[in-house]
Amino acid sequence: MTWEQQQGYGGGYGSPQQPQYPQQPYGYEGYGQPQSYGQPQQPYPYQQQQQQQQPQYVDYGQPVYATAPLPVVEPEFEPELEPELEPETAPEPVVEEPVKEVAEQPAPQPAGRDRYFDTLRAVALIRVVTYHTFGWAWCGMVFPSMGIMFGLAGTLMAKSLERPAAKVVRSRMRRLLPPFWFWGFFVVLAMMIHDWMPGWQIVFWVVPVGDPPGNAWGLQAWEILWYLRTYLWFVLLSPALLWIFRKAPIPVLLLTLVPIVVLKYVWSGPDNRFGNALWDLSTYLFCWILGFAHRDGVLQKLKPFLVVTLSIAAIVFGGWYAFTHQAEAGTYDLDENPLAQTYWSAGYVMLLMWAKAYFTIDFAWLTRFKRLDRIVTIFNARAVTVYLWHEIALVLAVPLTDQFWKVPAFEKWLPLASQWFMFGIGWILIAVFILLCGWVEDVAAKKKPRLLPS
Repeated sequence: MTWEQQQGYGGGYGSPQQPQYPQQPYGYEGYGQPQSYGQPQQPYPYQQQQQQQQPQYVDYGQPVYATAPLPVVEPEFEPELEPELEPETAPEPVVEEPVKEVAEQPAPQPAGRDRYFDTLRAVALIRVVTYHTFGWAWCGMVFPSMGIMFGLAGTLMAKSLERPAAKVVRSRMRRLLPPFWFWGFFVVLAMMIHDWMPGWQIVFWVVPVGDPPGNAWGLQAWEILWYLRTYLWFVLLSPALLWIFRKAPIPVLLLTLVPIVVLKYVWSGPDNRFGNALWDLSTYLFCWILGFAHRDGVLQKLKPFLVVTLSIAAIVFGGWYAFTHQAEAGTYDLDENPLAQTYWSAGYVMLLMWAKAYFTIDFAWLTRFKRLDRIVTIFNARAVTVYLWHEIALVLAVPLTDQFWKVPAFEKWLPLASQWFMFGIGWILIAVFILLCGWVEDVAAKKKPRLLPS
């Protein structure tokens, strides 16, 4: 969140950020089909002979037939494996089917991660970096990244809670906190070098259930932590939320739109860290519970006309409220208006989730485009790294761009004054951070550390 946001909403409601998705840790299974084996090559028929020809076996197990009668040799293998033939007849050689080889064919691999959801997450991360580079207010309306990210996380959480809840919560925290601690070490150290001395609130740099403290010098780096704090609270509350949701799915889903209205017009909550968390939880509660609805198949049972009508109504109301209340925040930016953000994201994410269920969209075709599929894989396996380090990358892009002005050829031929140039430098630095710091996500997921995910 920006400094103005802190003043407007108590510091709890930030710019669209890209989540940590603790996601699984992102290993991907293939989409390929099992290898097809052809029939073994048949030997040429032998001419009628008076004496039966016996097969000769070599070390590698393939039968080779001689062209002349072989001397009778006692077999070293079990007698019942040797076929019994009538000595009076000379039939064509019998070739046994390679039963062993067929049995050892690899079984079809199960379907991998849902590339539809993975693609949405990757696009959401790109949109977050784009917004923080250019500051375009319309970005949130074109693609409400944070609502989408919370919806996806809710779906995955509902799936994970098929296992014991305590184990799931511990797993989610384990995947989230080590990358956060690694990143936070450098941020806290840099702020302390710049005359910041933390008090007891530094405990929020250990477990971010509240906004971690910091100074103005490091604001652009640590302001994004509102998302991690909100995600952590949703993880902790999910066992209870899922139990309540399954008691009455549709009524509970609709009631999740009420808390933000209460905070806006009835009670704004305490002016502290808890109040900030309450605003963000209320803003994205519908999207999180919508993930439950998708996982449990509730959306598939709804009539298409009803879903589309309610979704469009929510989007229209959110857009109307954003444009008619610009005086409060000075912009129609959804990230500056929690109520508008709630309803716009609710309608948008509901359409995406319902379309996925109704039309069975999986984006399996993406695997045919190897490079594009690889990019989506990297974004999902390094989502926390991209989210945490992208602001630092954009900050470093400014002084790095200044160095280019010192080279006359660069000054003449490169668009150094363009934000697009800084945007490109920012992505190069993000790629560097993925290589240098992404392995922490592997360690958090109890995987072998890698420069890039396999």
